[in-house]
Amino acid sequence: MAKCDQGYLCEVCGQAVPGITDSDLYLRYVIGRVEIAALHREPERHLHCNPVLSQFIVDDKFPPVTVEGDFSKCHMDDESRRREEELVTRGWQRLKEVGRLGLSVPEYPLPGL
Repeated sequence: MAKCDQGYLCEVCGQAVPGITDSDLYLRYVIGRVEIAALHREPERHLHCNPVLSQFIVDDKFPPVTVEGDFSKCHMDDESRRREEELVTRGWQRLKEVGRLGLSVPEYPLPGL
């Protein structure tokens, strides 16, 4: 089966990523960490399968994620943690908007990035 026929499978758990608001790949794209040309080459993961990134989503509609060890956001200085939380949270909120707004993929990234 061709990769495009399989849909987006999580490289961690192997299950399908059902929607864009569950997508680590598209969150990274929206916040400027993946270029549009690399979307088809980068690995996909559920947000809950990438807790190092999802720990920075601070929104009542997203269950809080805690990371233990060296990659926990608690090891960051307050300003760096605040900036990362703001960016990643805005990115996740943007993912929730893109479908409703009917945007094309090049329009997904946060304005100003």
